[in-house]
Amino acid sequence: MIIGVDHGYGMMKTAHFAFPSGVAIYESEPYSLRNTLKVNGKYYVCGSGRQTLIRDKTQNDNYFLLTLVAIAKELEYRGVNSAEIVLAVGLPLTRFGLDKQSFHEYLSSYFRTTREYEFEGNHYTVRVKNIVLYPQGYSAIMGKIHELRREPSIIVCDIGSWTVDAMRLDKGIPNAELNRSLELGMIRCVNDISEQLRRTIGVSVTDSQIEDVLIHGGSTLPVTANRIVLEYGKLYGERIISTLLENGLDVEAVPVIFIGGGASLIQNFIPGTRFCHAEFITDLHANAKGYEYIARQAFPNG
Repeated sequence: MIIGVDHGYGMMKTAHFAFPSGVAIYESEPYSLRNTLKVNGKYYVCGSGRQTLIRDKTQNDNYFLLTLVAIAKELEYRGVNSAEIVLAVGLPLTRFGLDKQSFHEYLSSYFRTTREYEFEGNHYTVRVKNIVLYPQGYSAIMGKIHELRREPSIIVCDIGSWTVDAMRLDKGIPNAELNRSLELGMIRCVNDISEQLRRTIGVSVTDSQIEDVLIHGGSTLPVTANRIVLEYGKLYGERIISTLLENGLDVEAVPVIFIGGGASLIQNFIPGTRFCHAEFITDLHANAKGYEYIARQAFPNG
């Protein structure tokens, strides 16, 4: 069985599920088993809120624990609680060569033996046969690769929680000189808006409220707060476009595909006149699906 997992800073994604990357440890069993992972006699609530940003995902066991949850959710979806799997994961293209070995070793160290654990009261037995890594963003568009190869050049912009990872493809092949990882992800946008609301009108709103306004255009927030959120959403979108242009990625001359959690936001806040052509893949699961798509070519019987 092939399971793709997208290890985001803010959200974990599989082909069918997405959940926040927060992890909280409990000394004893929590009052509810919802989102609760039990490993080696310890309890962890996973998927409740966002964890503190760590640039190195291998520095603690959080992403291992989140991987167990991701696998459990996919196994439940597929109607089994025991499986041998190929674990397909990814890294930003700009960091792929630098981080590939360390992230592979990190996951391998936890999955050298069969893992038995519980999630939400259900028991799972998992043996990871292989761990394969693929470039994030590029993987998300693999279903369109034949179409993209007909384009002389195209830009792919993956707007995640912490980073905006952008690359230019020439005839479907990434141009190594034009790969950029920019710290302009959704977390930066939401934090800036939250601070502006506190300073100007003295209200403290949740990240979820801000994201709801950005994506859907309105909410039960006060009118002034709603207006500020929308204004800063537009400024954020314009800042991304300007930064891409400054880094040699001319979205006004080269077709662009926006993917990731921020694709919907860009679609709402950037006028189409800024692009020669733009597409928006708003599926949060696109990278995880892409990892599985590529892995199936390498493991057709997986």
